[in-house]
Amino acid sequence: YYTIGEVSEILNENASLVRFWAGKFPDFIKPARNKKGNRLFTARDLANFKVIYYLVKERGMTLEGAAKRMKDNISGVDRRVEVISKLTGIKEKLQKVLAMLAVEEQK
Repeated sequence: YYTIGEVSEILNENASLVRFWAGKFPDFIKPARNKKGNRLFTARDLANFKVIYYLVKERGMTLEGAAKRMKDNISGVDRRVEVISKLTGIKEKLQKVLAMLAVEEQK
């Protein structure tokens, strides 16, 4: 399980936004609660948060539009988000290699 703080850190967003999205997408995000009442999110919830982030923040969709897209075609959007995430990771690794090569060249 992921806490709301961990989800907000992964998405690089405020916990209040994560809490807001959890309330706006009850069909896709169903947090469990611990004895203290804190929200605990599953890996599937986290994947859905990533889809919401992609649709709202990167594609500029409204919350209603994102919810409709997720209901209509969650598997297609899910795959696209996964591919973008992997490509972003590859890009970051390549940038690190490039920076290391630049340091080696200066020696």
